[in-house]
Amino acid sequence: MDKHRRIFLGALAVPALGLSACAGPALLTYQNEQPKLVLRDYFNGQLKAWGMFTDRFGKVVKRFSVDMACEWTGNQGVFDEHFVYSDGTLQRRVWHMIDEGDGRYQGRADDVVGQANGQTSGNAFRWQYTLALAVGEQTWNVEFDDWMYLMDEQTMLNKSKMSKWGIDLGEVTLAFSKTPNVRSSVKSS
Repeated sequence: MDKHRRIFLGALAVPALGLSACAGPALLTYQNEQPKLVLRDYFNGQLKAWGMFTDRFGKVVKRFSVDMACEWTGNQGVFDEHFVYSDGTLQRRVWHMIDEGDGRYQGRADDVVGQANGQTSGNAFRWQYTLALAVGEQTWNVEFDDWMYLMDEQTMLNKSKMSKWGIDLGEVTLAFSKTPNVRSSVKSS
């Protein structure tokens, strides 16, 4: 192998090693964590969430709240989400979920490209999907890697990494509450 080819292959290996170091934990790492997350139990009824989007430099770009109504019929669930953003923008997303058994789930929504897939283990849920996001006059297909952690019967924390073409765009952080006394910020229509 000539010297230039070895240098080229070595240059390719360095980023690959960096990517594998950033892979993160395996879902099974959480298999013994409590309380155990049963997605159909937690995402059932009324929920409230508060979140923020931070860019890749850590700056908070947007804050939001979400009111959710979740309902299951058999192995199929509907999560009706109403977002209110800090700039006054409103958004609605309706997830159509399927419990495939063994802690595996799939879902679809109007702004999701293809199908979302996820799995629970212990107190954790990993949810991966591509979201079509409006960016100015364009629409970008952005990869989401959501990790949700059940803290107690009422509280779940969620951290999502966003990327496009393998480039980190930022993170979304959310806190969910099942407390029945939370006030809704969405007005009835």
